[in-house]
Amino acid sequence: MNPQPPAPTCYRHPDRSTGLACTRCGRSACPECLRPASVGQHCLDCLRQGQADVRPVRTVAGAPAVQRSVPYVTYLLIAVNVAVFAITAAQANSVAENQRSRLFFDWVLQPPAVADGEWARVLGSGFLHYGPIHLLVNMFALYILGRDCEMVLGRLRFVTVYLASLLGGSAAVMWLAQDTSTAGASGAIYGLFGAMTVILLRLRQSPVQMLVLIAINVLISVSLPGISLWGHLGGLAAGTLATGGILFLPQWLRAGTPEAARTIGWTAAAGVAVIALLLIVAAAAELA
Repeated sequence: MNPQPPAPTCYRHPDRSTGLACTRCGRSACPECLRPASVGQHCLDCLRQGQADVRPVRTVAGAPAVQRSVPYVTYLLIAVNVAVFAITAAQANSVAENQRSRLFFDWVLQPPAVADGEWARVLGSGFLHYGPIHLLVNMFALYILGRDCEMVLGRLRFVTVYLASLLGGSAAVMWLAQDTSTAGASGAIYGLFGAMTVILLRLRQSPVQMLVLIAINVLISVSLPGISLWGHLGGLAAGTLATGGILFLPQWLRAGTPEAARTIGWTAAAGVAVIALLLIVAAAAELA
């Protein structure tokens, strides 16, 4: 009488007999070491290997495509703008006339003051607002545009485009509106108008609605007194160029790998911000 062959044991637990096996590699495994799969069941090693072989889904900008991703950067920018407004209102003891505050006086963009070395105005002015209506209009636009731009570009690229737009608006004011006092997030938000237009083009969707919206806002900037037209146009140009560098330049340069495409995009977006900063420095030197 032939003896019965020994029962198979789990490949991870040799002391456990099992009649189960991985449907992918065929190794015997106990119930603890198996997971349900679309066909049969896989052992833990095959499960890990399968997860490593799956390429992460990314947006057209190369950012991870995470469903229901919370636009934390957009919310943070809104929070900072609101906080700065609250500080200016508290210092001025007035919500409607918060521009009388010390912080507003120190941060409002005045090109001659920048030329005298007050560089905080270049960025700080982008977080100031003349009264609650100015704040609400800009924050509503930032909420609408920021969420979609952040989702497509990714958080760090979105910050870079926003910063480049803000600096682009400041650079335009430094060169073309040297006798004005400018404040507001509008330059950066116009940059997001441009960014959203480029995103629609990259996704092969019609940008007509965005172009009409840009045209309406530019017309308002021209028609109403006290609005920084050059700050708006400078931000629009910088945001458009930075986003175009992220989404289109890698294709034009025929980037061979996703890593190369991301490097080219990062370099282009950062380059726009650096050029804007250099223009600001040159304008300050011209005024000094």
